[in-house]
Amino acid sequence: MTGERKMKRLEFDIEGMNCASCSTRVEKALGRIEGVVEAPVNLASNRASVRYDASLLEPAVLIDTVREIGYEPVTAQLEIGVGGMTCANCSARLERVLNRLDGVIEASVNLATERALVRYVPGTASREAIGGAIGKAGFEPRPLEEDAGKKEQAVRDEGRRGMQRDLLLAAVLTLPVFVLSMGSHFVPGFHGGLLALAPQPAWDWGQALLTTAVLFGPGRRFFRPGWKAYLHGSPDMNSLVMTGTGAAWGYSMLVLLWPMLFPPEARNLYFESAAVVVTVILAGKYLEELAKGRTSAAIRKLAGLQAKTARVLREGSEVEVDTADVRPGDLLVIRPGERIPVDGEVREGESYVDESMLTGEPVPVARLPGDTVVGGTVNQNGLLRVEATQVGRHTVLAQIIRLVERAQGSKLPIQGLADRVVLVFTPVVIAIAAVTFVAWLALGPDPAITLALVSAVSVLVVACPCAMGLATPAAIMVGSGRAAELGVLYRKGEAMESLSRVDTIVFDKTGTLTEGRPRLTDIHAGDSDETELLRLAAAVEGGSEHPLGAAIVEAARDRGLTLEDIEDFQAVPGHGVSAKTGGRRILVGAARYMRRESIDIMGLEKIAADYAVEGKTPVFMSVDGVARAVLAVADPLKSEAAAMVAALRERGTRIAMITGDNHDTAQAVARQAGISEVRAETLPEDKSTAVREMQADGRKVAFVGDGINDAPALAQAEVGIAVGTGTDIAIEAADVTLSRDDLSGVVTALDIARRTLSTIRGNLFWAFIYNILLIPIATGLFYAPFGLHLNPMAAGLAMGLSSLFVVGNSLRLRRLEPARLET
Repeated sequence: MTGERKMKRLEFDIEGMNCASCSTRVEKALGRIEGVVEAPVNLASNRASVRYDASLLEPAVLIDTVREIGYEPVTAQLEIGVGGMTCANCSARLERVLNRLDGVIEASVNLATERALVRYVPGTASREAIGGAIGKAGFEPRPLEEDAGKKEQAVRDEGRRGMQRDLLLAAVLTLPVFVLSMGSHFVPGFHGGLLALAPQPAWDWGQALLTTAVLFGPGRRFFRPGWKAYLHGSPDMNSLVMTGTGAAWGYSMLVLLWPMLFPPEARNLYFESAAVVVTVILAGKYLEELAKGRTSAAIRKLAGLQAKTARVLREGSEVEVDTADVRPGDLLVIRPGERIPVDGEVREGESYVDESMLTGEPVPVARLPGDTVVGGTVNQNGLLRVEATQVGRHTVLAQIIRLVERAQGSKLPIQGLADRVVLVFTPVVIAIAAVTFVAWLALGPDPAITLALVSAVSVLVVACPCAMGLATPAAIMVGSGRAAELGVLYRKGEAMESLSRVDTIVFDKTGTLTEGRPRLTDIHAGDSDETELLRLAAAVEGGSEHPLGAAIVEAARDRGLTLEDIEDFQAVPGHGVSAKTGGRRILVGAARYMRRESIDIMGLEKIAADYAVEGKTPVFMSVDGVARAVLAVADPLKSEAAAMVAALRERGTRIAMITGDNHDTAQAVARQAGISEVRAETLPEDKSTAVREMQADGRKVAFVGDGINDAPALAQAEVGIAVGTGTDIAIEAADVTLSRDDLSGVVTALDIARRTLSTIRGNLFWAFIYNILLIPIATGLFYAPFGLHLNPMAAGLAMGLSSLFVVGNSLRLRRLEPARLET
C-alpha cells in the first residue's frame, strides 16, 4: 500500500512531434527512466501521460529528458504572493507542499519577497490548485498575475501562427526557384529570355541563395529536431525530410561550386526539389495542425460552457470576480440568462434552469431553495442566490472535461501494431533509400547519378510515417469528444476498443432497466370510488416509512388529493398499517395482514394474483373491516427499455439481466423488456461471479449498472457502463458513464465505439497501403518497365495528403448522431 501511495501521474503537452517516430522516441526515452511505470505518448494531442514512482524520481527529470532528446514540453510558470510566512521553516514547508502537488514540476518559495515561483503543467495543475494548497498549508495566497491556465491554448495558437508565417515565407522564396527551374517546361523561349537578361550562373546562384534561405529558415523546423534524432540514434520524420532535402541541396551546391567533379551530363541542379519539398511539407503540416485543432473541438466546446466571472456577495455587496477565485461557501448572485459559474445549492429564489448540456433534456427544470445546481447550466428567468459547494477542478463540468481529456490521451491496444512498425520503419526507409541510390548509381542509365539522387530523395520524403502515427489518436480524439457531447463519457480510451468487441450486454434491473423507485400502477376498487379510497389509503400510509406506502402517498399527491389527519396509527412490520380517519378504521397491507384481521379478500385475490404475475406487488385495503380495493405497486420499466433492447439485438448483441429480485418479478420485467436470459435472486457480490461465468463461455461482456452498488460486476466485465443522472454522475465507477438518464445512451455508446474502431482500422489500412504502394514507385522499381516514377515534389505532396486523409477521415466522426429508438 505504501508503494501505491507514492505512485503519481504527470500529463504534459510536447511541442515538436511531427510523426509516429517522434512520439515513439519520446515514449521510449521516458520509459527507460528508473521509476517510470508507463509513459504513453499521444501524437494527435501532442501529450504524454507518465505514471511514475515519486519516491524514485522528480517530475523535473521527465521534463528535462523530453527536452534533451529535442522536443519542448509545454509548461507554465506562476508567480504568486504568499502572506503569513514568518521564518525559513515556513517557506521550506510551503515549498514541500507545493512540490507534492500533481502537475507541479518544481516550486521555490522566497521568504524575503514573500513570493512562490511554481513551474507546472497546464491542465494537470492549475492556479486554483496551487492557491488552494497554499491556503491549506496555513498561508494566504495573493494572486499576482493573470490566470496562467490560458497559456496552453495560447502556446498552441502561437505555434500555429508561427508555422503559418514560415509557410508564407517558404512559399514566397520557393516560387521564384520553381519558376527559374521549371519555367521552360511551361513557356517556350523562357530559358532564352533569362539568358538575355543575365548569364546562367547568376540564375543558378539565385536559386541556390533562395533555396538555402528556405532550408535554413522555415526548414529549420525539420533540420534541428532531425539532426538531434540522428544524434540519439533514433531517426524520425524530421530526419527523413532533412536527409532528402539536404541531399538535393548538397548535391546541387557541389555541382555549382565544383562542377569539374561531375561529368557534364550529371551537372544538374535540384534546388527546386529541396525548396518545393520543404514548402509542400510545411503546407501539409500546417493544414494538419488546423485539422488536429478541430479534433479537440469537443474539449473547447465543453470548456466554453464554463462561466468566466461570478458575482459574489462580499460584506453585503455584489463583487464580480474571476470564477477561479470563487471558494466553497461563497454566496453567488445569478441573474436571469446568466450561466451558473460553479456547482452549488440554491439558498434564495426560484427559477427554471436549462440543464441540457448535462442531461440532454431541452425542457428547463425548476430549482427551489435546497436544490442543487451545476456549473455551466443556464439560469432562465428568476434571480437565484447560490452557495458554492464545488469549485475549480471539482465541479461536475471540470470532471467531465478531465474525463474526456484522459480518454483522448489514451493509447488503444490496436495502436500497438502501428507502434511496432514505426519502431523499425524509419531506419528501414533510410536503408531502402541508400540501396536505391547505390542500385541506380550502379545500374541506371546515364547520367545515373540523376536517377539515383531523385529516387533516393523521393523515398525519404514519401515514406514519412505521420499518417500511421495519427491513425489511432486522431480517431480517439474525435470519437470520444463527440461521445461526450452526446452524454457518453469514456473514462479511458481503451474502453472504446473493448466495447466495440462485446457480444453480450448484461443489465442490472433496479434503477437501470426500471425507474428505481416504486410507483402506484393500478387500483381495483370495484363499485367503490377509486379516488376516495386512494385518498384514505394515502392518509394512513403517510405515517409509514415503507417504500410501498411512499408510492401510494406520492400517487395521491400527484392527483392533488388533500389528505386528512389520522389517529391511532399502528404499523405491523411485514404486514401493513392501520389508522382511523374521519371515524373510519382503515387497514392497508399484504394479504396475510387481512387474514390476520379476519377480513375476507376472496373477491380480490384473483385480481391480486394477476398483478403479481405482472411483477407488481398487490396491496389490500379495507374500510371498517370490509375489503374494498387492491392496489398494485411496482418499479416500472423505463419507457425506452424495450426499444433499447430491440436496438441492441439488431446490432448482433445478446442481452441478459441480473437482479436480486425474486424470480416472478424478474421474469415479469424481463418479458416487458424483451429479455430472455435472466438471473434472479442474485446477491450484489454474486453478480461478478455471474459475469465471470459468461466470460468463461467465451463471451465478451459489458455490464450496465448504477456504477456504485454494482461495482464488482462493473469491474469484472470487459466494459462497465454506469448510468448516471444529473450531479450524481459516477464517473469513476465504470469504464463508460452515461451522463443522461436515458438507456438509448447504451446504444449510442456501442455505435460510437464500433464506428471509431472502424475508422481506426480504415486509417491504419490506408496508412500502411499508402507506404506499401508509394515506396516501390519512389524507388523507381516501375521506371524501367512502365516509365513510372515519383519525383520529390510529388512525393512531398503525397506525404502531406496522406496525413490529411487520416485526420479528415477521423473528423467524419463529428457527424455521429445519438441512437434513435423506435418506441
